[in-house]
Amino acid sequence: MKKLLSGNEALALGAYHASIMVAAAYPGTPSTEILENLSRFDDIYAEWSTNEKVAMEVGLGASYTGARSLVSMKHVGLNVASDPFMAAATTGINGGLVVVSADDPGMHSSQNEQDNRHYARIAMVPLLEPADSQEAYELMSYAFDISEKFDTPVLFRTTTRVSHSKSVVNVIGSRKTPSRQPNFCYDQTKYVMLPSYARLRHPLMEERLAKLAIYSDTFPLNRIISGDKRLGIISSGVAYQYAREVFPEASFLKLALTHPLPKEVIKQFAGQAEKLIVIEELDPLLEESIRSMGIEVTGKELFPITGELNPDIIEQGGIKAGLIKAAPKQKSDYSTPKLPARPPLLCPGCPHSGIFFILSSLGHRSSLPGKPSRKPKMIITGDIGCYTLGANPPLVAMDTCACMGAGIGEALGMEKAGVDDKIIAVIGDSTFLHSGITGLVNAVYNKGQITVIILDNRTTAMTGHQDHHGTGITAQGQQTTAVDLAQVARGVGVSNIKTIDAFDIKALRAGVKSSIESPELAVIIVQGACAVHIPKSANSRAIEDNLCDTCGLCLLIGCPAIRNEDGRVYIDASLCIGDACGICQQVCPHKAITSTAIKDEKGNE
Repeated sequence: MKKLLSGNEALALGAYHASIMVAAAYPGTPSTEILENLSRFDDIYAEWSTNEKVAMEVGLGASYTGARSLVSMKHVGLNVASDPFMAAATTGINGGLVVVSADDPGMHSSQNEQDNRHYARIAMVPLLEPADSQEAYELMSYAFDISEKFDTPVLFRTTTRVSHSKSVVNVIGSRKTPSRQPNFCYDQTKYVMLPSYARLRHPLMEERLAKLAIYSDTFPLNRIISGDKRLGIISSGVAYQYAREVFPEASFLKLALTHPLPKEVIKQFAGQAEKLIVIEELDPLLEESIRSMGIEVTGKELFPITGELNPDIIEQGGIKAGLIKAAPKQKSDYSTPKLPARPPLLCPGCPHSGIFFILSSLGHRSSLPGKPSRKPKMIITGDIGCYTLGANPPLVAMDTCACMGAGIGEALGMEKAGVDDKIIAVIGDSTFLHSGITGLVNAVYNKGQITVIILDNRTTAMTGHQDHHGTGITAQGQQTTAVDLAQVARGVGVSNIKTIDAFDIKALRAGVKSSIESPELAVIIVQGACAVHIPKSANSRAIEDNLCDTCGLCLLIGCPAIRNEDGRVYIDASLCIGDACGICQQVCPHKAITSTAIKDEKGNE
């Protein structure tokens, strides 16, 4: 049966057909759809974990009982999960354990473009890389078999293009009943990593890697594709697809198991090619490993070490090396057509708009259009989420954004360093549960005099509105206990806690003012549903031209529904969510913004 599937959909189906029993993840683009697809199967357990570290621990625990398990995350998530990941590499597994790292070359939705192939080397585990949806499906079965055969977790690396591109998949299998019932077998020397036992495991890891190297030479999806012997290309992942497009006549060694490398196959292939090049995205891992084998190879001299590759970039490298004699194709052959620029903005009716407007207007930045910036009266440490867009004009209300949960620790560090400014840490509800709680515990314990603002929109909005532990709904749609953020803050020792409506500008202003002047750590929970989850009202907001003096204050909210064209400020009724928000109406000093019924094209209300 043939299906049109994205890489993430194919990967999830392949894992299901490989008889997994447990799947755990934290949402992060480009990996999110893996768990979303797995959660639709009723005969497996799938969860959104509080963070990637916990997901890894859940998967590892399931594996120890003999159940096949899959853990998925984006590339930076593996940084969070690296401690239990390295532990899993040391102890080994029982049931197959596959760890999916969805890397993001080009940083389409990430703060860096690290190359997680390095993790396979550090952990001494096998690394699989699919080049399309078909391989994403097929490699899952191999991944679990390799895991159990060699007593190891398997790192399964995808990239954004493979994760999100759709292609035809020949679905050749179906789910089989798991071959064994979960049962934990007592074995301290394997599972309890006291130093005396851990010392015994390291030599076993080295032996395992040596056996995997022999296996790699026989792996069926590491294959030679014969062509013109004058040029041999070694590649993997989506880079292979681009290389085939640019060099259709060349010989190829297409790798799917890229750590450990199939050395004998590489030597055989290199001996048949007059010139050998490696085409890979990001770091020169393949290139350096092949060169260390004493094989002459060209790679990053021709192709960039940063950003995504595409056929046009590869073609330019081929021309530079004299590998392509034909005249260069027009860049438009491969490049995305120029589209109108769309600056990233918070959505109309976003519950984060009001609090960022308050932070900006309280002196963080110049509060009127056209005025020069001045030194802020407060420092705002931010975090990862759609609210990071509060850093953009016109709000400009965020000064740092490093990684998930970092804002609270950074705020405490700044305060302890002795800066005079008021310091506010802003963090989302899902991010707070992911990695903000420990930062808050640390700030309380160390008597921090900072303000922590938790933006509670009851969803993980940035990655596609997944439920989290504060919503009371599991990944598989079941009702469960919702974590109360105020109780969590109170439980770790915070006494100054306020819960404020995200759309009440007056209350937000008063709450922020009193909190930043407090001699103790303060927590403000700003509650308001994500605009995507709010039904659009029958009433929009409109600006009365005779009352508006174009002061521009409403434009500083950053709402895309409020427009300024040719000196006239107006509200686009098709974008305004209406009565559920009303922030613009509250901030207008001239009462020029009113409620009006939305009319259709025929003028009917």
